[in-house]
Amino acid sequence: MVKEENWLEPCRLCPRECGARRLSGSPGVCGVRAVLKVARAALHMWEEPCISGEQGSGTVFFSGCPLRCVYCQNREISGGRAGKEISEGRLAEIFLELQEKGAQNINLVTPTHYVPQILESLRMAKASGLKLPVVFNCSGYEKPEILRSLEGSIDVYLTDFKYIEEETARRYSSAPDYPERAKKALEEMVRQCPKPVFLEDGIMQKGVIVRHLLLPGRVREARNIVRYVHESFGNRVYLSLLNQYTPFGELEEKYPELCRRVTKREYNALIEYALELGVEQGFIQEGNTAGESFIPAFDYEGV
Repeated sequence: MVKEENWLEPCRLCPRECGARRLSGSPGVCGVRAVLKVARAALHMWEEPCISGEQGSGTVFFSGCPLRCVYCQNREISGGRAGKEISEGRLAEIFLELQEKGAQNINLVTPTHYVPQILESLRMAKASGLKLPVVFNCSGYEKPEILRSLEGSIDVYLTDFKYIEEETARRYSSAPDYPERAKKALEEMVRQCPKPVFLEDGIMQKGVIVRHLLLPGRVREARNIVRYVHESFGNRVYLSLLNQYTPFGELEEKYPELCRRVTKREYNALIEYALELGVEQGFIQEGNTAGESFIPAFDYEGV
């Protein structure tokens, strides 16, 4: 393990700073110990076009999550239950295997609570011939000092910006500090990747993509997020506005407002607002995406 291991004992990798002694075997708020736990590693076609391309993104789905949103679309793995424990060496091998399969990039999904281990695996893989750009696919609930440790190892930040209102962040993620944390984290990401860079085939090599998953009844907050990101960073970032939110039964008792899908009217209102603001660089979804499956089977493929 590299010198960053002292972030894990007591753990202070994410803004929760729960202090769990993960190296000693105690799980953190993220739900996992220090040993890498991966649920799937395979080519993935359901990211933004500049990430997946035609060949697929080499996506590694990590188990556990520091944020634990009540409506989590990947709840099968976010609690840390599903997944196979592997070594840093095995993760490095997985990166190289994905490259051999023709992946456009290495896409690290929910990686925050494994930053030291991932850095070690990337060092090993690059020493053995890994050439692909690396994507840090995260919730936006990050610490700038941890992100700074990634400089030079991460090429693309694919980050959520979930909330800009403290009360929403408190209700759905028990993280009232999320808005300020996300703003500071995004500033650091853009500092590291100040200008989008693409290959001729449209695959992003460097840059920042900010995702927002529209929740039912939250159009006003979504507009405020779009305005903040656009006014703060302009064309230095790409916006990705998602309408694929899918409710599930466990929400009915405590979160009845989340027990429906986003309407076409709500999503169109958000898109129209973004266009009125002058957003030129971004991605939108078409059709009944909430009826499609953007969530793969977490069957340990490639692990």
